[in-house]
Amino acid sequence: METAHGEVASVNQNGVYSFTKPARDAIVLVAGLGVEGDTHAGVHVRHRSRVKADAAQPNLRQVHLIHEELFADVARKGYDVQPGNLGENVTTRGLALLDLPVGTILRFGPPPGSADRAESADRADRPESANRADRPESADRAESADRAGNVLAGVLGAAAAATLNEPTARAAEALRAALAREEAAEQERGPDSRPALVVAGLRNPCQQINNFRPGLLKEVIAPDEHGGLVRKGGIMAVVLRGGVVRPGDAITAELPPSPHARLEPV
Repeated sequence: METAHGEVASVNQNGVYSFTKPARDAIVLVAGLGVEGDTHAGVHVRHRSRVKADAAQPNLRQVHLIHEELFADVARKGYDVQPGNLGENVTTRGLALLDLPVGTILRFGPPPGSADRAESADRADRPESANRADRPESADRAESADRAGNVLAGVLGAAAAATLNEPTARAAEALRAALAREEAAEQERGPDSRPALVVAGLRNPCQQINNFRPGLLKEVIAPDEHGGLVRKGGIMAVVLRGGVVRPGDAITAELPPSPHARLEPV
């Protein structure tokens, strides 16, 4: 299996509709829904423009990720952008998000059995009350929900019931394939307890970016040499396995089998 690696630079969440999301000490991913307490979490689309167009569409935009390197690029052109300013839930470092194929699984935290898991092992030996003090109370609910069966039944059911455009249909199929790979891997090696996402597609940058910083939109969406558009506003993903994600967590990207399909706006 082909992999790539990076780390979490920031985690961000907002419980009200707002373009930006404040940075947090930690966020809780909830399988099949999104970031707990975030306004964009849900089985069906939550972004207001998408709700207005068709509220029955599946929410393949549960979690938004942006690479921190974008902020350095636009800073050289005079734009001050900080983590969460563009509305992302997870700001990454050292991982080429835009180059990932659809259906990539992103796992957060060190692999099972690695030396970096020593701290987790220490926590396992501590009293339960001490362990709970280190994590959001809802993390237990997020993890137990993962064990309740097909965690993506809701969003995949929404996809099956809706009329999808071609990119969304391809993303939904990649999501089904990723779920099948995960189920097969669990039978072979047992479950991987790390919080995980499935990459669904690209964010389509919109006018709100210019409202935040006048002129910034042209830096995150621009024509390429072939007449197409390069969208740099990050990627969208669906939660495969719940749990806590914090700044500094390792990210492992598990690419799907070849041939790879490029990301499209969803």
